[in-house]
Amino acid sequence: MERQIVGFHQDDVGDWVAELSCGHTIHVRHDPPWSQRPWVLTEEGRRRFIGYWLTCKECASGPAANRKEPVT
Repeated sequence: MERQIVGFHQDDVGDWVAELSCGHTIHVRHDPPWSQRPWVLTEEGRRRFIGYWLTCKECASGPAANRKEPVT
């Protein structure tokens, strides 16, 4: 499901994480050659991507996938 980026923060090792409108988060690393996101390296670049739509894999998986306890 597509969700908008509403903010950013850095994780424990300094990688950038997008905060999505649904409350979930997703890493947005610039780690060539695997991921090309040079815009995450500057405040201006991150600011330009506020409102950008990303696929939230947690929302797409549905409520059962977000449960913390196993289903019996």
